[in-house]
Amino acid sequence: MTSLFFLALLFSSILTGNVDANPNYREALSKSLLFFQGQRSGRLPRDQQVSWRASSGLSDGSTAHVDLTGGYYDAGDNIKFNFPMAFTTTMLSWSTLEYGKRMGPELKNARENIRWGTDYLLKCARATPGKLYVGVGDPNVDHKCWERPEDMDTPRTVYSVSSSNPGSDVAAETAAALAAASMVFRKADPKYSRLLLATAKNVMQFAIQYKGAYSDSLSSSVCPFYCSYSGYKDELMWGAAWLLRATNNPYYKKLIKSLGGGDQPDTFSWDNKYAGAYVLLSRVRLTFIILTIRLINSQQSLSLFFWQRALLNKNKHNNFEQYKQSAENFLCKILPHSPSSSTQYTQGGLMYLQPQSNLQYVTAITFLLTTYAKYMKSTRHTFKCGNSVIVPNALLTVSKRQVDYILGENPIKMSYMVGFGRRFPKRIHHRASSLPSRAVHSKPLGCDGGRQSFYTKKPNPNVLTGAIVGGPNQKDRYPDKRDDYTHSEPTTYINAAFVGPLAYFAAVRSG
Repeated sequence: MTSLFFLALLFSSILTGNVDANPNYREALSKSLLFFQGQRSGRLPRDQQVSWRASSGLSDGSTAHVDLTGGYYDAGDNIKFNFPMAFTTTMLSWSTLEYGKRMGPELKNARENIRWGTDYLLKCARATPGKLYVGVGDPNVDHKCWERPEDMDTPRTVYSVSSSNPGSDVAAETAAALAAASMVFRKADPKYSRLLLATAKNVMQFAIQYKGAYSDSLSSSVCPFYCSYSGYKDELMWGAAWLLRATNNPYYKKLIKSLGGGDQPDTFSWDNKYAGAYVLLSRVRLTFIILTIRLINSQQSLSLFFWQRALLNKNKHNNFEQYKQSAENFLCKILPHSPSSSTQYTQGGLMYLQPQSNLQYVTAITFLLTTYAKYMKSTRHTFKCGNSVIVPNALLTVSKRQVDYILGENPIKMSYMVGFGRRFPKRIHHRASSLPSRAVHSKPLGCDGGRQSFYTKKPNPNVLTGAIVGGPNQKDRYPDKRDDYTHSEPTTYINAAFVGPLAYFAAVRSG
């Protein structure tokens, strides 16, 4: 006997806490976007709001005789890793494409954050023919130092992939970021949009032509920091899915079909893109459903209706049903009480997937839950997990619970977004935040100059507003220790995935 699954969720002990809680999502959205200013590398603009940061990395790329200034530091260190940076940019773009109309005045800030990433990625893709630059800074040396980005005196080594040292994963993710961003700027800046899309096509072709994992090419320069553990096939599918959406070119449809769809993930992150690709591709199948409904409701002859429906069926959905099914199989693994659920939840109701930086997975999966529910609502679609009928609100209930938990509705009543709520992390694992700004201490702090600040129990002197840290442990506890980086370090990709759900719930609340 089937059941309405969302009713079970509402009374589930796994979602203990106030499911009707309504934090100020609009404030959280604003702060989540402001965070990216604190991660900027390069020459900062005059309207920089995070005033305790200053320009940094101004010679990046010089050792290779190219300009690689700009972009973002990935986390609490001073390295520019393009693999997670490109994913960050893709997720910011996807958030803006899906929820930009709900962002209000924050849409401008979202676009600025995306452009800060794409300006840098364009340099990396266009500086040297036949090469894609994929990072700046020696991570092994940098991680031994505790210094402000403005004072960096560690090697700013430049890393790249090429035909002889391939990196299909990082190249395809870069293509995805540029393609997704091209749609964000299609109306706002058509010329820039065309440049992004043209570059995305070229980089994607590079990823296809010279297959190989960038981890194999760059070894200890990217591992164990951002190894491509899942291989590069997921990025090829992800990049092709974004280029298909941006161009509607059948070439990418054929590429996606050639990659198959047999991989069944139970997570989504900067490394494993399958679930995101499945949700993105399911949009094509669900769009077919919308068009079919419109045909049924239109006043036209039956013969014309069946002809148009057959045409839609042929051109649109045949190759995408399997991805919709894969997306729903993934969601069944996430939802509690689903027969195929493989996701643990803490007693307080938080998804618990990994002991290290767990919130990166929570925010990414929450984005997929929210976005697929949005697709379902627009098509009046349901699906099944075993005998349980899944309605959009089933996904939204879980999604909202994750958002509220991160914003403070949890057993210890701590917001895991810095600067949001009455209680939030004060000792985050972040060099620039933990060290005095240049305005306070103008003299350079060398590699070991900040060690005293690292070990002190005092709160960080600079509040990195909007930063979301790695999060609590499996028992809903958070020690708030600077040296506990697995829980206290923020990253760009945690925030990027959170922007979409915040925009959704902010609009629902205000609407």
